[in-house]
Amino acid sequence: MERTTYPLDLLIAQTRATAAYQALAVPRPVHTAALRRALLRWETVVHYHPYWTTSRSAGGRADLRLAARAELARHERRETAA
Repeated sequence: MERTTYPLDLLIAQTRATAAYQALAVPRPVHTAALRRALLRWETVVHYHPYWTTSRSAGGRADLRLAARAELARHERRETAA
């Protein structure tokens, strides 16, 4: 499967949306209102990003989510190694 290169701002927005979603998914999350606002804000940025007007790749959003999860995993590994 061919991986698409995403603009950095789009990848950052998806990574932040994924992080907010993961923070909400834990049992008894803290600051849920702020996390929900952040999730909505970043998902809106991703959804209306100009990249989607030029790219019509099938599964593009799924690939972007996978890339964001991989980025979060790399970041977590770096934090635990330090």
